[in-house]
Amino acid sequence: MIGTHASTEGEVVFNTSMTGYQEILTDPSYKGQIMTFCYPLIGNYGVNAQDCESLRIHMQGVIISNLCHLPSHYQSVKTLDEWLKQSGITGLAGVDTRALVKKIRKSGTMKAVITPSPENLKNYDWSKPLPQNVVKKVSTKNIKTYEGHGPHVALIDYGYKKSMLTALLDAGCRVTIVPYNATFRTIESLHPDGVMLSNGPGDPVQLHDLFAEVRRITSHYPTFGICLGHQVIALAYGAKTGKLLFGHRGGNHPVKETLTGKVWITSQNHSYVVEEGSVDDTVFTVTYRNVNDGSVEGLKHNTFPIETVQFHPEAHPGPDDTHHIFNGSSILSNRTRVK
Repeated sequence: MIGTHASTEGEVVFNTSMTGYQEILTDPSYKGQIMTFCYPLIGNYGVNAQDCESLRIHMQGVIISNLCHLPSHYQSVKTLDEWLKQSGITGLAGVDTRALVKKIRKSGTMKAVITPSPENLKNYDWSKPLPQNVVKKVSTKNIKTYEGHGPHVALIDYGYKKSMLTALLDAGCRVTIVPYNATFRTIESLHPDGVMLSNGPGDPVQLHDLFAEVRRITSHYPTFGICLGHQVIALAYGAKTGKLLFGHRGGNHPVKETLTGKVWITSQNHSYVVEEGSVDDTVFTVTYRNVNDGSVEGLKHNTFPIETVQFHPEAHPGPDDTHHIFNGSSILSNRTRVK
C-alpha cells in the first residue's frame, strides 16, 4: 500500500493520460472514485505547487503500476507518496494495471475496496450503494468574485477546475463563482453577462431538483456548459443521459465537429453521456460527436445562445486544441441578456 494505510471504497475507473497525474488527482470530478493510472510510471516528476486543479485531492484512492520514489523536476517539492500520506489518501502500487483495465473494459466500472485488512471483507456488504449527490461535497458554499474588465460570467460550481477559472480570467472576464444550487434569483442579483455550468462528479440525474432553475437561467442568459454542465443543460430541456460501460478519461479522445468535419483531440473525464435519441432536434443541434463511439460531445440551442461540450476545452491535463471554444462561446460573444 502507498499513501495512508486505511480502508477506502469507491468506483474504480481508469485514465489513459501519459502525464498530468497531479491535475487528475485534484480534479473534483473524481470525487467518489478510485483512479487506475494506465501509464506505467507515476510520480516521476514529483508534486509541485502550481499544477493542482483544486485545493486538495478529491478521489477516494489511487492504483499505480510503478511508483517513482525519487522524482526529478526542478519544481518538485515532494514525492507523490508523501503527498498521498499528507492528504489522507489510500493507494496501491505494484499492481498489474493492464489486467485491471482489461477487467474494467470488459465488465464496466465497478465498486472496489482498498484495505490493509482484506479479512474484514468477508462480511462486506457489496450491495450497499456508494454515496450519492457528490456534487454537494465539492461545490463552494460561498459566492466569490474575481475581478476583470471584460464580460461578467457567473460560474455555477458543480466541481469546477482551476484551469476553467483561469481560462475565463485570461479572456478578461470578471468571474463570480456560485454554489451548485444557485437559483435564478441569485444569478439575476449578480447581473452577469453570461453563465457557465462547470464540470463535476457523479450522475447528473441526481441534480434533478435543479433542472427547472437551470432551464430558467439558461433561457435568460447566454450559457456555456462543460462536461457535467453539458449533461445538466440537456436534462433540463428534456433529454436523457446514460452511463457508459467504462467512461471516457484521458487526454487523447478524438471528437468530430459536425459543421466542419474537423477532428479535434480532446481531454475528457466522464461516465455519463447525453443520449442522442432523446435530444429534440427542433430545440438542440448536435455540434460534436465522439469519433470512437459516436456519442454526443456537444450541443447548441436552436433559439437561445446556449452551447455545451462534453469534453474539456480548458484541458489541464491534456491537449488545448479546443481552447478556442472559450473565446467563441456564447458567454463571450453574447454580451446581453436573452430576455
